[in-house]
Amino acid sequence: MSLQEIALQTVTGLGYDLVEIERSASGLLRITIDLPWAAEDLRPEGMPEQFVTVEDCEKVTRQLQFALEVDGVDYSRLEVSSPGIDRPLRHEQDFIRFTGEVIDLTLKEAIGAAAEGTGISANRKKFRGTLERTETGGWQIVWSDAPPVKPGARVSKKRPPAPLQSMGFTLEELREARLAPIVSFKGRAAAPAADEQG
Repeated sequence: MSLQEIALQTVTGLGYDLVEIERSASGLLRITIDLPWAAEDLRPEGMPEQFVTVEDCEKVTRQLQFALEVDGVDYSRLEVSSPGIDRPLRHEQDFIRFTGEVIDLTLKEAIGAAAEGTGISANRKKFRGTLERTETGGWQIVWSDAPPVKPGARVSKKRPPAPLQSMGFTLEELREARLAPIVSFKGRAAAPAADEQG
């Protein structure tokens, strides 16, 4: 059995999704897992989306170590982890799950003639924008090339917003697509103080 088959069989057999397998020259074998996704309308009412825990990673690690040893797969260290904030998008279901999120995508080929008249460089391959479904059921990324606003800077309300641009794509045209690793360091809004009873 190939490494891909062993990992897929073990991970899915335990009830997880296999996201990615990476091997390094130093012998590190990194397996990324996720919980199977259920659309919000298919989840029990009020149940939030679940995420991979340390216990999940430990369980998969133990089972994978055994499976890899049985099949004689050579590696020096095994690391099992959750996808993190820059999770790769590989399958149609990943794109459905993360519709509306900001993603980074890289095309296999520069957009070339499709850029004509749009103001986009014909050599461009990398884009960051919001993942959207098109009316015909395809995929598009929507973005603005406006420079990001610096923290604390005031934005004039009179200044017109930069126009949005969009580009349709197929999964076959992509070299890579990932969730954009956007982190907010703003704290949660304080809860309103309860009225004092006197």
